[in-house]
Amino acid sequence: MSTLNETHDPSLKSWVESANREDSDFPIQNLPFGIFRRRGTAEAWRGGVAIGDQIVDLAAAHAAGVFEGEAAAAAQACGDSSLNRFMALGPAAWSALRLALSRVLRQGAAQAGALRACLVPQAEAEYSVPAKIGDYADFYTSIHHATNIGRQFRPDNPLMPNYKWIPIGYHGRSSSIIVSGRDFHRPKGQTLPPGATAPVFGPSKKMDIELELAVFIGTGNELGHPIPLTDADAHVFGLTLLNDWSARDIQPWEYQPLGPFLSKNFASTVSPWIVTLEALAPYRVAPPTRPADDPQPLPYLDSPANRAEGALDIQLEVLLQTGRMRQAGDAPTRLTATSYRHAYWTLGQMVAHHTANGCNLQPGDMLGTGTLSGPTLDQACALIELTVGGKNPVTLPNGEQRTFLDDGDRIVLRGWCEKPGAARIGFGECAATVLPALA
Repeated sequence: MSTLNETHDPSLKSWVESANREDSDFPIQNLPFGIFRRRGTAEAWRGGVAIGDQIVDLAAAHAAGVFEGEAAAAAQACGDSSLNRFMALGPAAWSALRLALSRVLRQGAAQAGALRACLVPQAEAEYSVPAKIGDYADFYTSIHHATNIGRQFRPDNPLMPNYKWIPIGYHGRSSSIIVSGRDFHRPKGQTLPPGATAPVFGPSKKMDIELELAVFIGTGNELGHPIPLTDADAHVFGLTLLNDWSARDIQPWEYQPLGPFLSKNFASTVSPWIVTLEALAPYRVAPPTRPADDPQPLPYLDSPANRAEGALDIQLEVLLQTGRMRQAGDAPTRLTATSYRHAYWTLGQMVAHHTANGCNLQPGDMLGTGTLSGPTLDQACALIELTVGGKNPVTLPNGEQRTFLDDGDRIVLRGWCEKPGAARIGFGECAATVLPALA
């Protein structure tokens, strides 16, 4: 597990004044990594680090000689158009660059002048997906989401018998993962209308959200060599927000017997900044205590460290802004809020199970946590849960109602961590708007 060090000191302040605001997602204790360029230019995509409302251009900082030794080599790798080469360097390099950045961004830093010339305002930047994602696997780690969904289709047996034994997952499609701010068109597919004996083809009428986290793999493993649970953290670079959009009317017709297909592979949105696992170290907590009649994890999914601090207390929320709200100048309204700490399976268990058969993960691979619904229905993180399959519409402050998403609806995911004795850190926004289906 990640341990605390000087970069986590809550008393640290930055000479980038916007980083010192209490509501900043990106104080000096965070320092998340992403890929950016100045908006509207033909500049090369390159790595950067968020600090307050600014971005440290790591290619420029490296050229200016701000870093030395291992940190300099790591910063040089961040000059690529993706973070994959940096991710592959491993935890020592990640920590070296994070420490160097922390020291040079602190108030009174001798090299502040040199680094100041390497800042780019976030308001002037555009972003790319932070890594070239070779493979994407989506899990089902919230027992509350699994139970809520199962209850709608199997009232007498909502949870499948394997759920409490194994971290359930399926392989998704990486080519349609997009960065926050890129809108997408409503998907088309086959659906089976109620009472019909033959399907119809057309736009989905039940567009849904799924509030998740994306886990980005840093160092991979050799084919045939599983990653033990005790080593899993060393292979995880960090996390972003993830909205795994879902077409709920396409899904039930197609998913038997092989699982989700067109209902899931049209778009999945990630936030641009990867918050490192090291930055999240102060927010380690114990996973939920399993009921006495639940099976305990098999040995390869169990360790004292995972039981003590395998979970992360990340606060999460979903906000909706309809087209009508935008026209009226109304801010997005909160639909739901929860915490990642409620997940039944931890990110370490996801990594250990994914590789238990010898599957080789690679730098930049992405694992989705699955919809992170909490223990009560007001913490449900998909509309299919919040509206009980569309039976109970959500009423918005302006009187509009939603069972599923309309064209023009904009969804915003936010995430942050805070507690006494630690600096508040955030993930930024993960946002996109549903556009009408293409003709």
